[in-house]
Amino acid sequence: MPESRNSRRRFLKQCAGLSLLSMPGSKYVFADTPIHLRPIPKTGESIPAVGMGTWLTFAVGDDSAERATRVEVLRAFLKEGGRLIDSSPMYGSSEEVIGYCLKQLHAEEKIFAATKVWTAGWQQGVRQMRRSQALWGVKRFDLMQVHNLLDWRTHLATLKSWKQEGRIRYIGVTTSHGRRHPELEKIMATESAIDFVQFTYNIEDREVEQRLLPLAAERKLAVIVNRPFQGGNLFQRVAGKPLPAWAGEIDCHDWAQFFLKFIISHPGVTCAIPATSRVEHMRENMGSLRGRLPDASLRNKMINYYESLT
Repeated sequence: MPESRNSRRRFLKQCAGLSLLSMPGSKYVFADTPIHLRPIPKTGESIPAVGMGTWLTFAVGDDSAERATRVEVLRAFLKEGGRLIDSSPMYGSSEEVIGYCLKQLHAEEKIFAATKVWTAGWQQGVRQMRRSQALWGVKRFDLMQVHNLLDWRTHLATLKSWKQEGRIRYIGVTTSHGRRHPELEKIMATESAIDFVQFTYNIEDREVEQRLLPLAAERKLAVIVNRPFQGGNLFQRVAGKPLPAWAGEIDCHDWAQFFLKFIISHPGVTCAIPATSRVEHMRENMGSLRGRLPDASLRNKMINYYESLT
């Protein structure tokens, strides 16, 4: 789930000139330092702590100019260390556009490919997953997730079989709605075949800290975080307001990095997936993969500062 298309644009216009450190191409954004990696608990395989979502932002259909822009967005993502790309058949033409971009960059083998099954019924699910694979142009998906828990029992049986056959590597379930948290919690507690869960978490929406994040740690489940910018609302709420003076202590040079470092510093989070349609925003997002992260005390300080502004 991405930021809204215009919210960060409005925010940047209002804040233009506040900090040279956030300018695309800044040495602070592109410092040649190690990126933050996180292990997938059940295997120990490491993936970068920031990935890429594609809801709305890659649904550009056949528009050649927009597709060319998305190629550059993906190029920036890969250049700055990104690997995990998350999508869904629900996201319009996003999967087709991802496949186009990967082909242009010869990057099919460079990514951690994650998508979802979003339909009811065994036959429809199999057909949909095969179509997704054809659209992406990948040999297999690294992660297949049941989107918003839709007919999850049926699809989970298929995914167990596919994993055993080597057709996928990991199995996951997702939601972006708090009303589904009780059902998700039951699945997490009882289904041993699941490797990943995906849900919403950000500096404003911290409900999952109470039960889902601790349960994921207990069950050794990797956690993908959607809606890291609360659909773009976080940028609207800090528009025209400066980063705190102490943001430099965690190498934050813009609000995107502030929000993302809050998320990926949580020990239960594996990967956050912000979405964007602009290269400069991608560079800002990926800047959060480098530099210092807040400890528990500083995370509380970040919350207090954000809430003081809103």
